[in-house]
Amino acid sequence: MRILIINPNCSEACSAGIDAAVAPLRFPGGPIFEVATLREGPPAIYDWRDWHAAVAPMCRLIERETADAYIIACASDPGIEAARATTTRPVLGVFRSAVATAVARAERFGVIAIVEASKARHMLALRAMGLQDRLAAEVALNVTMDTLLDPNAARARMLTAGHELVAAGAQAVILGCTGMAHHRHAIEDAIGVPVIEPCQAAAALAITL
Repeated sequence: MRILIINPNCSEACSAGIDAAVAPLRFPGGPIFEVATLREGPPAIYDWRDWHAAVAPMCRLIERETADAYIIACASDPGIEAARATTTRPVLGVFRSAVATAVARAERFGVIAIVEASKARHMLALRAMGLQDRLAAEVALNVTMDTLLDPNAARARMLTAGHELVAAGAQAVILGCTGMAHHRHAIEDAIGVPVIEPCQAAAALAITL
């Protein structure tokens, strides 16, 4: 089984982080996880314009790349409806997968967003799932993708955000950007509740398909 994970931005560094995040889910005889970088995509998906810019080239990639399932590896799930209309194969959004994982483990969850503008896109997905009332709080870092990908630059702010979410009643925390993957263990150790990395959540769900 081949599962294609699509990074809808053009950052190779971000794709490398996604690949590392799903590495623990690769096992002999299991699905093949491949990460594709959308070279026509924006450098990162900060706002609705970036979100929409990624949709058409992502659908074209799905049309030319045969896979048993597809994962959209951006925590805003850009173009998931269009992607699902492009193929008969399953298409998973990492944010929706992370939310499903969160509500399986906790009554209320929080989200760490890369920028303030991400919140509207996350809320759109939560409303589509009927789970907006399970969101305890969302905290935006308001940093760039390059800052997130640095091993240390955003760590202190992310730890603070995690503590803020727990104080707001979150019993699990979702990392709201694929560039945050390498911070997961440090945040989980610091705040004492499960921290969910969206690409791992989607990959685990894809295995069950």
